[in-house]
Amino acid sequence: MLHAPPQKLNLRRPDIMSAVQAQVLSHYRSELVEFIRANGNVLRPAPNLTIRLAKEFGFCYGVERAIDLAYAARKSFPPEQPIYILGEIIHNPEVNDQISDMGIKFLSGTEKNADMEDLKKGDVVIIPAFGTEVATRARLEEKGCVFVDTTCGDVMSVWKRVRQYSRDGVTSIIHGKAWHEETKATSSQATGTAGGHYLVVFTLEETDYVCSYILNGGNRVEFLEKFKGALSEGFDPDIHLNAIGVANQTTMLRGETEEVQRRFRAAMEKKFGAAKLGEHFRFFDTICGATQDRQDALEKLLQEPLDLLLVIGGYNSSNTSHLAEMGEAKLSTYFIKNAGKMTSRELIHHYDQHKRSEVETRNWLPDGEVTVGITAGASCPNNLIEDTIRQLCELKGIQIDGLPAR
Repeated sequence: MLHAPPQKLNLRRPDIMSAVQAQVLSHYRSELVEFIRANGNVLRPAPNLTIRLAKEFGFCYGVERAIDLAYAARKSFPPEQPIYILGEIIHNPEVNDQISDMGIKFLSGTEKNADMEDLKKGDVVIIPAFGTEVATRARLEEKGCVFVDTTCGDVMSVWKRVRQYSRDGVTSIIHGKAWHEETKATSSQATGTAGGHYLVVFTLEETDYVCSYILNGGNRVEFLEKFKGALSEGFDPDIHLNAIGVANQTTMLRGETEEVQRRFRAAMEKKFGAAKLGEHFRFFDTICGATQDRQDALEKLLQEPLDLLLVIGGYNSSNTSHLAEMGEAKLSTYFIKNAGKMTSRELIHHYDQHKRSEVETRNWLPDGEVTVGITAGASCPNNLIEDTIRQLCELKGIQIDGLPAR
């Protein structure tokens, strides 16, 4: 059955955005962070503490846009008008709490407080920065919902690429996390054309497994079981790996994504020959620019003499988790979602990505002089970075009352 296209809203009018941006700044701005940035990204509040910030960290343009549009939606409609959001606007619990406090109701996730079945024509639905699956959007269109679409432009660039793969009969190999909202949305785009297929690989080990299957064949049943939940319906590794195009979740590590595509390229060239490689292999770099900027900035920061690194952000934030991985490879690194996790100089609660749970580490903050590096994911607001800096100073017995405050 045909249904009308969703109503489009112009929320970026000057009268709305001026009020919205003032509200956003009041929630997330930090004069202290701005002061440190203006002074070479280094703060030395006392002889026993030096804090070094990565040159690039925190909110990216796509995140700022998503938050602005969510706030603008609330500003544009009367208080009694219900507004819904498909899931977390971004992967930061404090920001999502602010969204909830404005009366915006979550339709999924741990914050869920409304059901999609309850939606009716004219209800306002915010699509998060990660985007949403094709079937979900179609369902909302059929209901006649009004969309506030905050999908990041970098994500939509990946969608464009995998849709082209699908139209050309090329299977999309997506380097990402099959359970992540962005990858789910991208996967659904890959099957938009009849006969379109996708396979999600997360690790280099999975990549090597698929490459081996391409070159040597293997146990089809084992393959399908290994990638259960990470491949398209009807996927057949004996058929759908003959022409592949690599894409990626935008927040993966660039070096790892490049290695994934290099290994697939080598396998396809070995199987089909260099002369026919173009018929069987495609690749397009779709790593988010902001993600790469933050990774590059952290790489430079890690060349400085540091005693430990703090990475601030939501535990389910993909780009933040990769920053923590980079730190862990070099020095003691603590992935925290806010300053409250630094309980004392003797105890810190932080996220262990291998255990996928929060853990405790004791005696984490050294006595005497210490240099602490700090970075944050693209979904972490500056006010949380300031809270972390102030808590660090307090734990080291340092008063910083003379510095700018929020």
